[in-house]
Amino acid sequence: MKLKLSHIVVLMLCLFTAGVQADKTDRLIKKANRYFAPLPQTMPGSENDTAERVELGRELYFDPRLSINDSQSCATCHPLGDGRGGMDSLPTSPGARGEFGDRNTPTVLNAGWQSSQFWDGRAKDLADQARQPILNPIEMGMPDEASVVNKLGAIPSYADAFSMAFPEDASPLSYDNLAGAIAAFERTLRSESRFDDFMLGNKTALTDQEQSGLALFIRHNCVRCHDGPMIGGTLLEKLGVHAEFHNTEDPGRFRVTGLEADRMVFKVASLRNVAITGPWFHDGSGKELSEVVKIMARIQLDTELKAQDANAVTAFLHALTGKDFEPTATTSQ
Repeated sequence: MKLKLSHIVVLMLCLFTAGVQADKTDRLIKKANRYFAPLPQTMPGSENDTAERVELGRELYFDPRLSINDSQSCATCHPLGDGRGGMDSLPTSPGARGEFGDRNTPTVLNAGWQSSQFWDGRAKDLADQARQPILNPIEMGMPDEASVVNKLGAIPSYADAFSMAFPEDASPLSYDNLAGAIAAFERTLRSESRFDDFMLGNKTALTDQEQSGLALFIRHNCVRCHDGPMIGGTLLEKLGVHAEFHNTEDPGRFRVTGLEADRMVFKVASLRNVAITGPWFHDGSGKELSEVVKIMARIQLDTELKAQDANAVTAFLHALTGKDFEPTATTSQ
């Protein structure tokens, strides 16, 4: 059967277009790997974790007896399973006595790759972070470390669990070891996304719109703060560089240091799983992710994003959602 000339021309155009698109995607993958990195297999500190330590940390993470009235566990504000993204999806969270904190709860997923913990960066690592909510009067409300250790010491199963997790310690059941065990468990909370597949060379891992959003994310220099394997999470930066943030009541890191230079300085959030961990910002005031994208472009980059571009960037941010949280696999059309 002979092909008409018009059919041959159309076929050649299709092949040419496909080739151009493939080259464009190759270039985008190469560019993405300049600024980002696939999620590593293990978090810093995990080389010292054992199965016993991780299991103890898991038990402690879900145990409400770490709170003053046996009502609040780590998992209360950082729920896992059932499609939950490691945070409670509230603007701010209630503690054991029903009082609300004044900052949004971050996700614990992938948190061990961040350079510091909390919005003001006051904890240097996961263990340092795990120590603080238990003793916070608004959060879990325990009066002091000794009270926590005594309470756990009265639970027979914990004596054996701590001894197995920390066999070389003379006094295995300690507050330091409690924090270390919770950190060991949290170091297992790894959440890989389709974006990792894309960076590793899978050209169909992102849709055309998601690829367009990635290109815009790089072009508008969002990568100045949101880069590396966590797409953020490694810097402390002023919120409101070119225009004031809409809520200046919380001074950020200034609370920790008292330095005027740290007023309105916050940890740059990791964007992994950002689409499922709203509401956004340190105060939970961001209700729509596309609007958050526009606000950040305006106040941090002095850029007014068009709705189409904001939607494309938002689509890219959805591609950072862990595969376990996506209802169906998505491929380019």
